[in-house]
Order: sequence, then C-alpha cells, then structure tokens
Amino acid sequence: MRCQWGLLCMAVMMKRESVSPGHVPVDTRFWGKEHGLPRPYPVLCHLLDTAGVFGALWDVLLSDQMREKVARALGLTVAEARRVLAFWAGLHDLGKITPPFQAQVPEAFAAVRNDPAYVFAPGAERERAFRHEMATHWALVQLLGEAGYPGGGRVMRSAVSHQVAQLLGGHHGCFGVVLKAKEVAHASAYQPGLGGDGWAVQRRAHFGELRRVTGGWAVPERGLPAELAVIVAGLVVVADWLASQEEAIIPLLPPKGWRATPEEVDMHWERTQKAAPGLVAGAQLGRARFDAEGFEEMFSFAPNALQADLVARLPRMVEEKGPGLLLVTAPTGDGKTEAALYAASVLGHAAGARGLFFALPTMATADAMYPRVSAFTERALSGERALTLLHSMAWLSPAYAGAGQSAGPPPAAGDVSADPATVTEAGVWLRGHRRGLLAPLGAGTIDQALSAVLPLTHNALRLFGLSDKVLVVDEAHAYGPWMHQLLSRLLEWLGAFGAPVVLLSATLSGRTASSLVDAYRRGAGFLEPSAVEPCYPGWMFTGAATGEVCVPRETDSERRRTLDVRMLPVVWDTAPAAGSPVCAGGRRQALREALEPVVAQSGTALVCCTTVAEAQQTFRDLRAAFPELSTGEGGLRLLHSRYPANTRQHITSACERAYGKPRSPQDVALPRPASVLVATQVVEQSLDLDFDLIVTDLAPLAQLLQRAGRGRRHARGASGRPPWALPEDAPRLVVLEPVGESGATQVPRTWGSVYDAGLLQRTAHLLRERAASGIAVPGDVQELIDAVYAEDFVDRLEGAVQRELARMDSARQADEAAEAHLADMVAICAPADVAGDLQRLSRREAGVTEELLTTRLGADSGRVLCLYEQQDNTLTLDEGGTLPLPTGNQNGLLHAELRQVMAHMAPVPGAWLRGAEGHPAPPGWGKHPVLRDLVLLRMQPAGQDGAAAVWSCRHGTRTIRISGVGLETS
Repeated sequence: MRCQWGLLCMAVMMKRESVSPGHVPVDTRFWGKEHGLPRPYPVLCHLLDTAGVFGALWDVLLSDQMREKVARALGLTVAEARRVLAFWAGLHDLGKITPPFQAQVPEAFAAVRNDPAYVFAPGAERERAFRHEMATHWALVQLLGEAGYPGGGRVMRSAVSHQVAQLLGGHHGCFGVVLKAKEVAHASAYQPGLGGDGWAVQRRAHFGELRRVTGGWAVPERGLPAELAVIVAGLVVVADWLASQEEAIIPLLPPKGWRATPEEVDMHWERTQKAAPGLVAGAQLGRARFDAEGFEEMFSFAPNALQADLVARLPRMVEEKGPGLLLVTAPTGDGKTEAALYAASVLGHAAGARGLFFALPTMATADAMYPRVSAFTERALSGERALTLLHSMAWLSPAYAGAGQSAGPPPAAGDVSADPATVTEAGVWLRGHRRGLLAPLGAGTIDQALSAVLPLTHNALRLFGLSDKVLVVDEAHAYGPWMHQLLSRLLEWLGAFGAPVVLLSATLSGRTASSLVDAYRRGAGFLEPSAVEPCYPGWMFTGAATGEVCVPRETDSERRRTLDVRMLPVVWDTAPAAGSPVCAGGRRQALREALEPVVAQSGTALVCCTTVAEAQQTFRDLRAAFPELSTGEGGLRLLHSRYPANTRQHITSACERAYGKPRSPQDVALPRPASVLVATQVVEQSLDLDFDLIVTDLAPLAQLLQRAGRGRRHARGASGRPPWALPEDAPRLVVLEPVGESGATQVPRTWGSVYDAGLLQRTAHLLRERAASGIAVPGDVQELIDAVYAEDFVDRLEGAVQRELARMDSARQADEAAEAHLADMVAICAPADVAGDLQRLSRREAGVTEELLTTRLGADSGRVLCLYEQQDNTLTLDEGGTLPLPTGNQNGLLHAELRQVMAHMAPVPGAWLRGAEGHPAPPGWGKHPVLRDLVLLRMQPAGQDGAAAVWSCRHGTRTIRISGVGLETS
C-alpha cells in the first residue's frame, strides 16, 4: 500500500508541486503546543513567537561586530538580516504540519483527520520516526527554493535553500543528512509522513504568512560559513526554548474562534514582539561588559611581576593587533589566575565579548574557582552578570547552592507540548539541561567546553555558547593526547569565531604549546605552522586577525626558589599489614625517616601516593607507626576521590583550614602543630595548600613539579615554620623511587597504567642528575619539561637501559598516536571542513557519549550508594541510622531528598561493579535520570578499622567495604 501511494504521489507531485497556488488562508486547526495549556495553541502562533524571541536575542545577545559579520556573509544589510533570520527562526517548526505530529494529540487531530483537503497515505500518521524537525528539513528545501533562494543544481549541499533547511531541521540538536535533488522534487513520495498535497499547501500558507509578518522578503546571496551557521542555529534553539515556556504562551493564547486573519495575525505579532524582550531578560541571557581597565580596579592588591608585565604591554598589543590567544606559563602560586582574569578583561573589551568561561580540569578546581570568578565579576564587569558553575555535580557544591540557587539538581523540563523534545520550564532557567554555557559567565570543568566538539546532541548550542566569550583554560598541560586533540579542535572553532582565549600552564612543553597556538591560528585562517618557544615564567600572544605570533615575553618571579630534591630508591613494600616489621631499604622505612622531623618537632607534610589503595594502606601504616600523631586532632588525614561526596567535602574543607593560606598574623606566629596529609593526585591541582615538606611517589616530572608547588607555598616567615623547614625558598621534595634488585627504576605492578613507564624512567634519570644542585624554580622548569620529552633523550644512555627506554618510548608514542587518532575520529570536523553540510557536526561514531570524556580521562566510572542495614533491617544513608532511605512517591523524590541521596554517592572503578546487580532501587527513583546507573550496596557491620566502624557487602565476586579510609575492595 505504501509503495502504491508513493507512485501515485510521485505522479501527482510531478504535475503539481512546482505550481504556485493562489492565496490559501492559514488553517488554525493545526496545533503547535497543547499539553498543559487551556486549549491547543496554533502552530502559526508558535512560529511567530519564536521569530519574535529570535529578534530580541539578535538585539541583546549578539555584538555589533557579530551582527555585521552575519549580514555581510549573507550579502544583506544588518536590518535585512535581522528580519530574514527571524523569519528562518519561525520556520523551525513548520514540520509540525504533518500527520505524524498532529496525531500525537488525537482530540486535536480529529478536527483535520477526516477533512478531504488533508489526505495522507494509510499509516502515515504512525510514522513517528519521521520527526517534525526532519519534516521541516524536507519541506523547506522546496519552499525556500520557490522563494528565490539560490540553488546548487544537483549538488544539494551547496544550495542556500538546503543549507537553511538543514540548519532549521537541526533545532533539536542533530542535523539531518544532505537530501538528494530527486527526493526534494518528490518529497511526499519518499516521505509519506509529509502528508498529501493539502498538507503541503498549508505549509506553504504558513510559510507565506510568516514571511509577510516578519518582513523576511530579502533573499540571501549565499549561505553562512560553518562558524556563523552554528551561531544562528544556537539562537534558533534558544528562541524556541524561551517561546515554548507555559508562562510565555498562556498570555498570548488567542481567543476562541481565532481565524488567523491578517489583522489578527498582525495583532498577535505585535503582542509577541512586546513580550519577547522580557523573556530574554528573565532568562538572564544578556551581555556582561568588561568595564574595568586598571588591575587595581579588579583586585585588591598590586600586580606582581608577571601581572605587571601584562598590564604594561598587553593592552597596547591588543589595540594594535586585535583580540586573540594569550598563553601564560608560570609556576604554581605565581598569580596566573589573576593574570588570566585581567587578560580576559582586556581581550573581552577589545572583542566586545559577552562574558567569559573559566575551564578547569576537575570538579574540585571548578568549585574553588567559582567564588573567585564571582568576586572578579562584581568588581570588574557590568551588565548581565549571571554566573553558572558547570560540572556534573555542580548542584552539590556548597558555594553554588549558597549563591541563590535552589537545593537539588536542575529541575526537570516542564510539560508544554505533546512533543517532549521541545518542552522547557521557567524557573532558574540557565541551570536547565544544556543551558549553562548560554550564561554570560561561568566556571566549570573542561569537558563542558570540549563536549562542543563531540557529535553530541546540541553540540552546536555549546559552540554558540562559547562563540562570543573569552575562554580561559587552566592547567593546559594536564590533559593527555585524547583531551589535547579535542582541545585543539575546540581552539580551531574559537579561532574561526575570533573568540579570545587565555591558556594557563605551570608546565607546558614547547611542542604542546605550538600545537595549541597553531590550532587557534588554523581556525582563524592561518595555515603555516609556528615554532612557539614559551618563556618561563612569561607569556606570548597571537592575534586572530593577523595570525602573527608575538615574541614571547619572559618575566621575573617573586617566588624564586630552589627545590631541595632528595631521591630515595626504595623497595616497594606497600603490601605488608600496618604495624608489621619494617624492612630496611623499603618504602615504609623511608617514609618513617622522612616524616620524623614533623613528628618530633612539629610542622606539616604531604605524602602523595599513586593509587587510592596505596594511599589507604599508607595511612594505616603511618597510623600504626606514629600513634601519637594519629590520636591528635588533625594529626593524620587522608584525602582521595573514593569517599562519599559529603565526606570528601568535609575532609577537603578541613584541609583548607589546616594547610591553606594564612588569614592573620596569628596564623604565622608559631609553626603549625605536627600534621600529615596522605593523599592522591587530587591535591595536584584542586587545592591551594601549603606544607613544610612534600614526600611523593615517583611520578612524571610535570606532576612532581605541581606537587612541589605545594611546598612552602605561602610566606609564613621564620616564626611560622619549624627550624628544619627553613629557609622557605628551599622547599624539600622527597621522591620515593621504586627500584628492583638491580637498583634500576621498576614501576610497581600495583600502579597499572596510571603513568607511562617510559616517562617515569626519564623523570628518574633527570632528577638523579639534578639532586645535588637542586631545581631552580622557575629558572630550570622549562628546560626540564622540554628535556623529559626530548626525542634524543635515549641517546645519552647506554646498553640495556637505552634499549629498554627506547622500547618504552615506542610503546608510549604508539599509545599517544592511537589516543589522538581516536579523538580525531570521533570529534566533529574543523569549521573549514564543514563545506555546507552541517550533518558533519552530528555524524556520530558508535559509543560517543558525554560520559566518554571522563572515561577517556581515566576517571572512576562507577557510582555507588552505600545503604546501612540497621538492627531492625531498615536501610539508612548513614551508619547511625538517622537518615532513612528516601523512597519518594509516584512523582519521584523531592529535590531535598534527591540532594541528600547524591551527597552520599561515591565514585568507584567501573570494574568493581561489573557482573552483579546492586540492591533494588525504590520504584520512585526511576523518575530521576541523575540516579541512572547508580548502584546501591546493602552494607552490614564488619568490625573496626582503628576507631572507625567497617561496613561491607558482597557484590559479585568482590567484597566492598567502607570505613574511615573510604571505599575499598578485595
């Protein structure tokens, strides 16, 4: 039957689809919004509403430069471009005039179902896979062609009519494939879901009326380049979302009997245009303004050497060359954050940017940066200053929850229409799903930005959110090949946008710096490579308009120091039970000797371990070795990622109080009491901590330098440190090097693939060479970072050592190439390669999800919730039984309950959870996507570990335990 209908339609369409009919009135029985409204909302009204909101967004969100750039690309004046693009925005839902969409509300569909004017193939109303946005794409190619939009002959992707249709068909986040000319010519034959000729006539009538009202008569001379197409696409999506709110629709509902006469339509258009600016303002979607010029206006202190050099030279450089990319390299604690915010103000002012986004490597660093960005914006910016914290657990952050935010995760989308992909809900609008990057200001994890260059739903919206902001990327050295490749692709897009970028790093090799700078320059249209040689400390700048890379500026450092590096070769004896006899030459003995001054004479020390399991075992061993330390308040602490969220937050806060920046003269009047923090890599970037001594397992050189930056970080003076920790400018770094029987570096099997074995070997060689003289910071840092990655490193070695390191290097290079290739394979293409086909931004390889980012970072990929079984068999969220497990009702959990559940969640390796099911979740939990994949563990008492209770459960072949040292397994 479908085949016969297709043949019949093709014959009819060949005769009739190219014929322009006479004027046909708009049929108001076609609905666009219905659920939650007193009566169906005509689709024409929603098209007009979206066009009106688009116009307001065009006026408010885009800079003068961007409006002119878009108009120039289309070959139109700015005024013409506004009207034409508002017309386009209204067309986004034209595909709702189709049987499958109208049939979603049977009562409304009944009004047209049996109307002989609207015939359709049997079963066409059940073509739910032919979604309305797909219908928009199919229908608009011909309608825009009839309106005079330039065609592309048989090469459809070069036709302006198709480019616009494809753009609007992507308003639900994915762009459709390029259509074929023969498909467009006989669309209903290929897609019965479009309905018969009467449906096409109504789509044409709505098209014409929308064009008349919006004044979108001008015809573009050419299509938009990719970087401008995603900006327009983003504006269309936001306009649709704002216009779809119940609060927006209800005041505009036309009266019963509304017939869509020209007079009635004009009146609706007038009303919706008046309402649109209020919707935009209510969503806090305006522009921040970078008003402050002086450093002292932005901060309450005078600039240091690095910051002063930027103040003296960057404004004039930007004035001459325009905005672009700034790379700042300096040691930890040298004020890179303030330097970046000052530079963002200079670049943002020059570019007319609407805000900034500060991207960081971890949730902890993002949480810590949020109040700093907030304080900066209060002093340095005006205009709309809505600030979001963006990462997967942002709503649990005390800083964010306390900043006028609602308790609990972003509210679910509210019901507006029968099409669930469109619905949105008013409220704290910018905290809704996928909206955070639309705020003018933000701080968050780097994956929030990198998602823009993966083929995920609404990646174009993320690109739009970043297109007119200053992007600050902290710890640019901290990402492996996978993330580096994605960052390079993002920089290509930002270069094409002309968006300012600030990259910060404490340890960045020249090769890595060159690749990032050149990616930005490629996007801006400059293909020849540069040879960047960063100064340390210092900065360099490249302009987006010229592509010129300025000579790097070396600056002074007010924190010059010489690391007292002590390499201790040790046998890796972490397995023996705590308190068992200590073996000479082992790690346990070395730790006791290194920490003896702390225990005997006061002071603080950081012991940084490679794995969580070894950190837990080290904590237990030190507790047994130094009982007087462990029994004192804060004498011995443990911090790692495998705690429940609220417990980790509590420990982190205690560490910041104990080891943070001095707050008063009393804080430095005496040395701090003896205290040791055992931790993992979470302390490298997450926290501003200061210790008198750093003891660390061997790690790649960049990580060791990051850890060393926590040694005597803040000025405490002679009175504030124990005698053994003086002078302050010679902090001690004790490196525990695992060795085998031959005395050569031997990576413990327990480390797995945490670090590359070859990089550890290279680092050990370099540190042994420098141990006698120490490492001058910052003087030696850039040289060492480049040396540890030097291709000729192995040439300095001999015999078996040379051969083994060469083998390791080859393995590392192969792994890095594979990672980079995978990233390049799954990422979207560069803007220059879109070539008129926006579907290249949505083409997805199997397995690409947002979780892929954290998975590729090597982060823990499982989430558990420990349920404590009480004596009466009830389950609680806490050991003491005071927090009953919330079960919710038919609508799920309350926000406060959901927040409480997530506060007790803990990350664990995904391997722990495979092959077994957790405790069944209460039925009401299924309402919450945030609880998806959360594994519930029913814990029972299992003894004591020191003063803390131990609880455990069996999960498959494993026993999982939780105690004062966090989660562990056997």
